[in-house]
Amino acid sequence: MRAARLIKMVLLLQSRPSMTAGELARELEVSERTVARDVLSLSEAGVPVYADRGRAGGYRLVGGYRTRLTGLGRSEAEALFLSGVPCALREMGLADAASAARLKVSAALLPELRDAASGAAQRFHLDAPGWYQEPETPALLPAVADAVWDDRRLTVRYARKDTEVRRELEPYGLVLKAGVWYLAARVDESWRVYRVDRFVAAEAGEERFRRDEEFDLPAFWAERAAEFARSLLREEVVLRLSSRGVLQLPYVTERAAAREAIAGAEAAGGPDEDGLLTVTLAVESADVAYSQLLALGPEGEVLEPAGLRERFAAAARRTAALYG
Repeated sequence: MRAARLIKMVLLLQSRPSMTAGELARELEVSERTVARDVLSLSEAGVPVYADRGRAGGYRLVGGYRTRLTGLGRSEAEALFLSGVPCALREMGLADAASAARLKVSAALLPELRDAASGAAQRFHLDAPGWYQEPETPALLPAVADAVWDDRRLTVRYARKDTEVRRELEPYGLVLKAGVWYLAARVDESWRVYRVDRFVAAEAGEERFRRDEEFDLPAFWAERAAEFARSLLREEVVLRLSSRGVLQLPYVTERAAAREAIAGAEAAGGPDEDGLLTVTLAVESADVAYSQLLALGPEGEVLEPAGLRERFAAAARRTAALYG
């Protein structure tokens, strides 16, 4: 395992001008002390790793050193062929380029590893769109993707209610979420997210923007997605749940909100003497809560708000009448 880590360290330093001990420690998932020991071991083995001192210091390879330890093992080759999302590449207009790249990688592999592509494809497939919806590729997605790849400023017009809005964007990254494409962009020093299918025009200029090297697309998307989910939950419902209702709640309503409500109730005292747990659940609206919480049946009782409780009582009376 240590040998694999040393090889990875050399490849990391080979791909960048220099890296700090902290950066190497994060990439290798070890401590900075271990990084220092590994650098010493590489130096003793003849790999010319040089340490720059000072606040802006770090580690770098001297004299354009290049390692030949770039052969792929079977698991690495299979992981490489799994790293693309075929439908996403096709929608961005990159299917031909991806196919050519796979052929080149296959040709470079050892003969006994050349079945890695077909082996991976026959075992794993990612179907990005959600159920019960026919995915539609936004017509302007390839143009937007080109601007993202080239760091070119993008002028777009997009539909907002009954109007069209024009914006000049710095397109940083594309995200495919449940079959819908989103663009993360910087506009006037602020970060925003746009649905690509709402663009009615998109034109990349000749001017390139200077990308913020600290921008982390996965982290940005995770934060914005969490903010969006929280922003939808504007009302609260008080419920009394049976033990079965506690287990069912995350499957009938927003999962994070359900788990937060259950954890808060358990921390505040837990179930009562009858084994029932009273929770305060964040919901999008009373109407949404009504449609979702009906699925709990007799395992959940709405206590507040009073209007919603009455709706459930009326539904229970109608249901009882149906079944006699």
